[in-house]
Amino acid sequence: MGEFELIRNFFAAAPCAQGGEGIALGIGDDCALLAVPAGEQLAISTDTLVAGVHFADPCDPFLLGQRSLAVAVSDLAAMGATPVAFTLALTLPTVTADWLQAYARGLNLMAQQCGVGLVGGDTTRGPLSLTVTVFGRVPAGQALTRSGARVGDLLCVGGELGNAAGALPLVLGQRTASAVTAEPLLAHYWSPRPQLALGQALRGKATSALDISDGLLADCGHIALASTVCLEIERERLPLSKALVAFLGQADAEQAALSGGDDYVLAFTLPSVELPRLMADGWRIHVIGQVLAGQGVVLRDADGQDITPQTRGYQHFRETP
Repeated sequence: MGEFELIRNFFAAAPCAQGGEGIALGIGDDCALLAVPAGEQLAISTDTLVAGVHFADPCDPFLLGQRSLAVAVSDLAAMGATPVAFTLALTLPTVTADWLQAYARGLNLMAQQCGVGLVGGDTTRGPLSLTVTVFGRVPAGQALTRSGARVGDLLCVGGELGNAAGALPLVLGQRTASAVTAEPLLAHYWSPRPQLALGQALRGKATSALDISDGLLADCGHIALASTVCLEIERERLPLSKALVAFLGQADAEQAALSGGDDYVLAFTLPSVELPRLMADGWRIHVIGQVLAGQGVVLRDADGQDITPQTRGYQHFRETP
């Protein structure tokens, strides 16, 4: 099967590739054309997933299809953007029709759930990797960034932490668990739900935001650095799921929440006056700390003692002794 036949059979015909709002021209030409309304800006982000680094190989291609798009769309959520379109660069060691069909189904399902259209990409032969570039739109001047946190703000997250990290031993076949425990953890790993609506609700309210991909401590460090502040996290306020605690125990569940990564939950800073309004609108926001003068990230126990660990989260190019 040739490159263009592959694209035509498995991707160009998918429902998510049939255009939509903001897509003036989709698959078929050298470039796609996107239409951004007056007064809005284009938000763009790229994510690459490599077999054996970001996901187990082999794995279920349907689940991989969902995951590969969700982690990219989560960056749009972090900016408060509305999804418009995405491209896919797919590198494959071999062309297997069953694998491609299952991957395309998972990709299409997540695309329809997120309201984003496939408008192009590329295919080539090589070690299995997936590069997704997403495009969104946001009112000019209202994008959420990492650089606006202010002393006195609350530090918040948009959901439970650590579930994806807790699922990793299950994904790798290192451990087993009952369905009641395993299913919610695995669902969070393979099918994360980008918090698009929450990101849009935070426009004009949150002072900074990002999505948690490399671990709470590591990612909060990005806000602290960009905003020139200190983020103080209270360990006792970490939102942990019952399934995670049942599977790992309290101490390891807390570690997964702090540095495990792959949560794709929003972390953001918020003036305290905004919290009651958001809670009244039904948003399940967890306050986990506050913004202080200073620099960096500090983790404190129930007695207020500094228990910040040396390992903050995942880094691709960390030097090893």
